[in-house]
Amino acid sequence: MTHSNKPLPRRGPARRIGRTIALVLPVFLVLTGTMAVATVNWSGNPGNSSSVLTASAERASEPAKARAPHTLLRDRLLTELQEKDPGIALTHLQQEVNARPSLAKHCVSLARALGRAAVKQYGPTRAQSFSRPVCDTAFAAGVAQQT
Repeated sequence: MTHSNKPLPRRGPARRIGRTIALVLPVFLVLTGTMAVATVNWSGNPGNSSSVLTASAERASEPAKARAPHTLLRDRLLTELQEKDPGIALTHLQQEVNARPSLAKHCVSLARALGRAAVKQYGPTRAQSFSRPVCDTAFAAGVAQQT
């Protein structure tokens, strides 16, 4: 084997410029992307585009509003209806109203919501089979409204 006495390739200004671009370009792209996202009006209010980040930062410090007990109960009962069946959800609705009389004024709307959800999940005929005299047959009214 013979060794050639070729000179090593020259590492000149083109290579240095390439390395600089390779280091600076990603930083530049990240910064410009961040600025683009920060200037988008995410609130949907066309009139308030100047201080979008400031407004969202102010709202972040506000405490979350507590949800009403009947809203929490409705969500729990609808989940129960989907995971088990409407009969169980209706039984638990009746138990909650008996335990907390303040929920009685919401009983009809809760039972109707359960009736509508039951129709979506089981169809009108099968949903009607779960009907019980909870809250003056509001469940059946919800089933009827949905069909």
